[in-house]
Amino acid sequence: MKTEEYGFEPSERIQKTLARCGLGSRRQVEAAIKLGQITINRESVELGQKLKVGDKIAWKNRAWVVESDYVMPRVLMYNKPLGEVTTRKDEKDRRTVFDSLPRISGQKWLNIGRLDINTTGLLLFSTDGDLANHMMHPSANIDREYACRVFGDVTEEKIKAMLAGVELEDGVASFSDIQAAGGEEKGSNSWFHVAIMEGKNREVRRLWESQDIQVNRLKRVRYGGVFLPKSLRKGQHKELNQRELEILFKDIKFEPAAQTLTLKSVKKGRH
Repeated sequence: MKTEEYGFEPSERIQKTLARCGLGSRRQVEAAIKLGQITINRESVELGQKLKVGDKIAWKNRAWVVESDYVMPRVLMYNKPLGEVTTRKDEKDRRTVFDSLPRISGQKWLNIGRLDINTTGLLLFSTDGDLANHMMHPSANIDREYACRVFGDVTEEKIKAMLAGVELEDGVASFSDIQAAGGEEKGSNSWFHVAIMEGKNREVRRLWESQDIQVNRLKRVRYGGVFLPKSLRKGQHKELNQRELEILFKDIKFEPAAQTLTLKSVKKGRH
């Protein structure tokens, strides 16, 4: 899709373009700009400076030229196994979720939220930073559903407390829904499905623990309108097709840019 078809040239703040194209988070890009590590057309960059088609960017001994095109965001679902960490590199050399993802030329998979090392199930990735930020932002009101196996005495009073809201060390948290899913006798292991609107660190576990109930298995089965397919085994991934993307965007009220700036990698000596 060429710029001439629209009669205008798109422009965009550099930190937004670089983050959306997977070169780093906006904070990382902004920090690099402040340190003078990024140049546009061989000149230093100001925070918030806008890019346009044809600009040449250099950073981290790499170079890109700015182009314009329609790029549909790609979204990947991954069934995270136990023991993997949601980070690109791990100081303890543990296996990361990115180790199992398919490589893509000129782009990066960006994780949409996180799962801790002891939580399994649905983890979403996208090539579009705007989409990832939209899905994680509290204002989007996108809930997450988890299957929990818990140990303890689950009473109606405790369920009502977790639905109403519990004061944790980082603020009030609550489940938006709690449904029993079977189990053994009272006081033993039992299964529940819970929904939560946020993705704070270990929030599901901490909510149960606030009621003296321990979570011994935790699996995310849904993120918004995206469900973990039963056919997707642990460690496997599946990319959403065009129809699934359209349903997702409608569900979360996200509109991909009709035309956007992209980056084409070039040899640094040529820029």
